[in-house]
Amino acid sequence: MLRSRLTLPASSTDAVTNSEILPQAGAIARSAARIACAPDLATLVACAAEVRGLAMALHHEEAGPALVTRVLSRLNDAIGERLLALLEPRFRLPPARWCWLGLGSEGRLEQTLTTDQDNGLVFSASDDGEARQLRGLFLPFACAVNQGLAECGFPLCDGEVMAGNPRWCLSLSEWVESFSTWVRTPEPEAVLNAAIFFDFRALAGDAGLAVELRRSLSALTRGNDIFLRMMTVNALAAPPPLGRLRDFAVEAESGGTIDLKKFGSRIFVDVARILALGAGIAEAGTAPRLRRVAAEGGMTPSDAEAAVHAFHALQGIRLAAQARSVGAGLAPDNQLDPGRLSEFDRHVLLAALRQARTLQQGLKIRFHIET
Repeated sequence: MLRSRLTLPASSTDAVTNSEILPQAGAIARSAARIACAPDLATLVACAAEVRGLAMALHHEEAGPALVTRVLSRLNDAIGERLLALLEPRFRLPPARWCWLGLGSEGRLEQTLTTDQDNGLVFSASDDGEARQLRGLFLPFACAVNQGLAECGFPLCDGEVMAGNPRWCLSLSEWVESFSTWVRTPEPEAVLNAAIFFDFRALAGDAGLAVELRRSLSALTRGNDIFLRMMTVNALAAPPPLGRLRDFAVEAESGGTIDLKKFGSRIFVDVARILALGAGIAEAGTAPRLRRVAAEGGMTPSDAEAAVHAFHALQGIRLAAQARSVGAGLAPDNQLDPGRLSEFDRHVLLAALRQARTLQQGLKIRFHIET
């Protein structure tokens, strides 16, 4: 099993140091210890609620969105890893290498207060026949893990992007073949799958399998302009809600709200993914991807930092909206009524969305897309 790597960064783009979050640092360490020693699912359910409370406390203490999402993601990692360890002895797992993969926002270490499950399982197999046999042994285990995570407050994925789905419990060669098919024939479903599955990270098991999978993916996408152009067309389908005459362009059918994920943070995530895949960059996080792209000459360092700061600012507004919902006893989501923002936060959100528009315009120029 992989050990959880719960570390508090020495600094972040929000200029937050460990000493500044000291009131919560001890609580985070104690929570991580309780998770690591949890004897049963019921304890993990309580730990998961505690983790969300800690994330709320960090947010209210202005630790900064980069740190809040990272700590939340790492503690959620620990919950998943402990659940896997608790359930593994109950199943007759084969003596094959396997790795549990976190996908999407979990793969990027960018989870917020509202997140469902996106995960998969990769295992080693000598051929297709052995893969089918091993899948039959891994699936009951994976389904039990998915159900346990749901009890911990991570809802089952509506799109069934979970390791308990036979489509996403695959041998290494089957995963590589799936990736290769999506890249060779970038139809709408393939592009959508790429946006979810290409943001993966090893959470438990043999991390070497994830490394091999990442190496294969990089070989498929590096410099593949046809595939990257299709991903760009898909990304441009969600422009930032900026109006020509007014500050925000809010559709009436949305009830006057903005989806801060679909029309906000997703833009930065999509652009960073496309640029990183084109350069064969292994990082899965949005900020690390943008900075690595800049380091390799794909954009200027100043442009990368402007994008990173805008992304974190938008994530901060998103977390604040979610925290308000939780405080009011409501389920957190990604909808925001811009009319409820302070004048300062309106300016911050507008600046972040304008930066998102700049990034999209850069992709249009790079891939010669007319709109």
